[in-house]
Amino acid sequence: MTDSLAALACLAQTDSPQREAALAEFYDRWQGEPLVVDKWFSVQATADRPETLAEVRRLIDHPAFEITNPNKVRALIGAFAMANPARFHAASGAGYRLLADFILRLDARNPQVAARLTGPLGRWRRYDPARQALMKQALERILGAPKLSRDVYEIAAKSLD
Repeated sequence: MTDSLAALACLAQTDSPQREAALAEFYDRWQGEPLVVDKWFSVQATADRPETLAEVRRLIDHPAFEITNPNKVRALIGAFAMANPARFHAASGAGYRLLADFILRLDARNPQVAARLTGPLGRWRRYDPARQALMKQALERILGAPKLSRDVYEIAAKSLD
């Protein structure tokens, strides 16, 4: 398992024609093991490829992804936001928008996990002015949402102070 996962993680970083086949084969083999499927999500979310953001969006709709399962959320969205700095912090701000959209979607179901996902946006002071503005914009959009939980509100508001 360790070797298979390591090989898959290496292959997931490439544009190799074998990439998609290996990801599909790995999922087919391990789809009955939730913790291994979480690793499968994380391998794809942390890939440093231009297509990673689109793939994360696609994986949100994958049958194995459950927004109600905190492990799945951390494996996909958490891994993208916390372990893929190159793609999360893309100059376009698309990673920040994806995270803010997901936090708002998750907040009604699981405010504690949504609040924890807000953390990467709160580190805006560490980045260049353009990224700072985009991260603050995402936090302000979260704060402006109707019926926002106290959990998310607290983290987002403190992040902007």
